[in-house]
Amino acid sequence: MNLGLLLRFENLVQLRGACRQLRALSSRKVCGAQWKPVQSPAHPMGSLLLHPHLWPKDRLISAALSQCRYLATKEETKKKKKKIPLTRGEVEIRPMMTVEELAQAMGKDIDHIYEALLYTDVNLDSVEPDSILQEDHIKMIVQKSGMKYKSAKLKEEKERKNTDAPHFCCNYRPPPDPAVLTPRPPVVTILGHVDHGKTTLLDSLRKTQVASMEAGGITQHIGAFLVHMPSGEKITFLDTPGHAAFSAMRARGTNVTDIVILVVAAEDGVMEQTIESIEHAKNAGVPLILAINKCDKPEADPERVKKELLAHDVVCEEFGGDVQAVNISALKGENLMVLAEATVALAEMLELKADATGLVEGTVIESRKDKGKGPLTTAIIQRGTLKKGCVLVAGKTWAKVRFLFDENGKAVDAASPGIPVEIMGWKEAPSAGDEILEVESEQRAQEVVDWRTYVEQQEKLKKDLEVIEAKQKEHRLEYKKKQQELAHLTWRQRKAVLYKANKHLMFSRPKERTEKDENTLSLIVKGDVDGSLEAILNILDTYDCEDECKLDIVYFGMGDITENDISLAEAFNGVIFGFSVKANNSIKKLADKKGIKIKLHNVIYKLIDDLKDELNCRLPTAVVETTIGEASVLDTFSVTVGKNKIPVAGCRVHKGLLDRKMKFKLIRNRDVIWKGCLSSLKHHKDDVQVIKTGMDCGLSLDKDLEFNIGDEIICYEEKEVQQTTSWEPGF
Repeated sequence: MNLGLLLRFENLVQLRGACRQLRALSSRKVCGAQWKPVQSPAHPMGSLLLHPHLWPKDRLISAALSQCRYLATKEETKKKKKKIPLTRGEVEIRPMMTVEELAQAMGKDIDHIYEALLYTDVNLDSVEPDSILQEDHIKMIVQKSGMKYKSAKLKEEKERKNTDAPHFCCNYRPPPDPAVLTPRPPVVTILGHVDHGKTTLLDSLRKTQVASMEAGGITQHIGAFLVHMPSGEKITFLDTPGHAAFSAMRARGTNVTDIVILVVAAEDGVMEQTIESIEHAKNAGVPLILAINKCDKPEADPERVKKELLAHDVVCEEFGGDVQAVNISALKGENLMVLAEATVALAEMLELKADATGLVEGTVIESRKDKGKGPLTTAIIQRGTLKKGCVLVAGKTWAKVRFLFDENGKAVDAASPGIPVEIMGWKEAPSAGDEILEVESEQRAQEVVDWRTYVEQQEKLKKDLEVIEAKQKEHRLEYKKKQQELAHLTWRQRKAVLYKANKHLMFSRPKERTEKDENTLSLIVKGDVDGSLEAILNILDTYDCEDECKLDIVYFGMGDITENDISLAEAFNGVIFGFSVKANNSIKKLADKKGIKIKLHNVIYKLIDDLKDELNCRLPTAVVETTIGEASVLDTFSVTVGKNKIPVAGCRVHKGLLDRKMKFKLIRNRDVIWKGCLSSLKHHKDDVQVIKTGMDCGLSLDKDLEFNIGDEIICYEEKEVQQTTSWEPGF
């Protein structure tokens, strides 16, 4: 075989590869082993010699040709074209990945992701480890890191079946059969302005002393009571707070009521919460009865009250309307039976009936946590008969009823429609206003709670995505604006400028990032019942002075102060505010030891005043200037001290005095052109400390500044004054 055969091959690279393989074979030490001949299916050849060192030159070339033919077969070429999937340097990505998830998928730390984001339009100040990244940003980060990405196969999530409890408002539970309806007691809500005598009225009807036990003499909870009238009728009364802070409680009271008794003091007339109560009744579509209280006072004027109410579409019967008006004195018990009879008469006209059979429905009026009994709720039953052992669902919690109590704390066996009852057995305290529904079993109750939790999570996720998309859109517009400003630069120059501009943000994001030392008041809020806590949080929602001091509610909940609250306050350098709760001696000692403030109150407006004082303490002090004396420049001259000429002003004090220890300012044409201290103050040739009104003096400043005749010299004192917050909660 000669070298001319080599020209028949088009690919010399394959020949070289074959020769390299052949040389590798010939370099092996083979002792007594026999090699099999290598043949090409397309071009069969004879057997090769057993020992490579004995092969002649032409046989070596022939073997090379055979190897080339062998490598070039169609079957082996197909195998070579198959790409081996990448295992190293490949990242599996999916939509909606967070910063932390991407870092884990890449095998990098979070700081690496932040650094890659410097090249994008993402605002690093708004990026947290749990922040969701856009898909194009995810791909860019992977590519910048020298890796390849592939999309993960997403499992199609099946649509989750609705497992909520059926109820009448959604047409899942059928309406009651008219044949089984029985009369029920009316639910009457007492509304009105604070201190107009609502609770005193209820005391007189119940012959109790609830008002005397109220903190500060005002009601701060919803009270649900069953009152037995002398005629034998039963009326369920709801006593709501009149203070401005408890608007949500009053609204909740009207949503479960049949009749509203509007209490107005005869000497005060229509007030702010009176108008609000009228609006709540109108919104709920509930009829009104007007009770004009404190008619025993000399300054009482019931007719003025009726006329004032005309402006709010409350027309009494004597003016041609349908609202009954009764003049009463709750304190002396005058005309209370007339008011009760008017209520019973209106209830009969409404023909109030309910189904006492079947599954229970009701509404949570109030909820609280008791140390011995656990979570408790005050509820009004609206359908069915509640008994021990019933399984109830309210909000995102459930209960197996262990005990039922009336308003006096006495255990009862059952509660029928229209009857207020306290329920024991909840896993967690539900929120006031939640609907109570009975279900078949504990397993069914858990299914309902799981479904409601899932729905809430989905809604929250949807809202979060909307906020994220809005922020990203805003940042993208800013990024495009920056890109337009840098349009004259090359691509590499633009990236370099953006990287340098954002690089300082990396230093504010270490692995364990600590918040900047900002002027922030952290709060832990504890309340006795859910309604009180709701009222406090609603007030805190009105805080609008973030530029002065930030308000951060770290935690809120029901129950007495615990060690966990102390630990939270210590971690966040916060203050604990408690409303109608207690802190035992061991908790107080622990708080004193750790320097934690615990502020306990029983009256809501005192709690808010204390909170405002705490906010004031967090505000920086303001420097206030107090003028001590004023002088006018009558002449100017200079004196030589060493080699320097120092300007001197000849002045006369026309108000107060000049004290060399104080600060001075020079005013020219009503503009302050200098502030500082005096270098000298003389009367004639003597150095003096003080120059009084009417005296002449010469003075020089601590700065080389020329004086003009007519300049004003003001002597003043700087005092630090504590600032006060401009927040007004509205009462």
